[in-house]
Amino acid sequence: MTGIKQLSHFTYQQAMSCLFPAVIFLTLALSKQISWTFFHRYDFILLVCLAMQVIMLVTGLETKDELKVILLFHLLGLLLELFKVQSGSWSYPEPAWSKVAGVPLYSGFMYASVASYLCQAWRRLRVQLIHWPKLGWTISLATLIYLNFFTHHYIVDLRWGLMGALVLVFFRSHVRFVVSGTTYRMPQVLSYFLIGFFIWVAENIATYFGAWQYPYQREAWQIVDLGKLSSWFLLVIVSFIIVAQLKQSSTKVKSGDVSSSSLAS
Repeated sequence: MTGIKQLSHFTYQQAMSCLFPAVIFLTLALSKQISWTFFHRYDFILLVCLAMQVIMLVTGLETKDELKVILLFHLLGLLLELFKVQSGSWSYPEPAWSKVAGVPLYSGFMYASVASYLCQAWRRLRVQLIHWPKLGWTISLATLIYLNFFTHHYIVDLRWGLMGALVLVFFRSHVRFVVSGTTYRMPQVLSYFLIGFFIWVAENIATYFGAWQYPYQREAWQIVDLGKLSSWFLLVIVSFIIVAQLKQSSTKVKSGDVSSSSLAS
């Protein structure tokens, strides 16, 4: 029974951490059922996302520092969307007033919701990162991963090399979290994979409700290519590193010092 209670509490905390993504999915599902005449669906989704972001901040579910990280990831996501849509990787077929170069502005919130989840889960599960690599390694790795999403269109795709580098950089690192007073630990790389997997599942739901569309989904919806798992795995690392550095900075401000081998929220 103890195991069931722990799992239930963990599931509850995860669900509460997914408030922003849940609102996006609910909006996608409900708006899909409406016949839009005087207003565009994508614009409505953008308004809901903006309202949710304000609610998260006003209610204290997100701090101002966390909002800065979320907005940064929103910007990084939009830049990636603009490039990928122009490259034909995927598209947003519906009309909208808030589209820029074929990309609706609400798309940035889908990336921002990943950062929002990480910030929420970090606080709720009292996350600690043990043997976190040095700043130079993490920032360099995150930068190379992000750039590879662009450069692989022109030069060789470096994702498998980056994954190898990831294992080398994080092989000693693990994440420690607390569920109902009990502390658990997990290898850092495994946590990246699990988050990436569930985002891939969410991506399938999002494309089913028409959030965006891959070329092979134009005639009829199909399950998202499994190859996207590696993309989300790498993108999770970028967002995780950004959030981790925010938490590290916050901890330094509060305590005046942080051990190089431990990063606590």
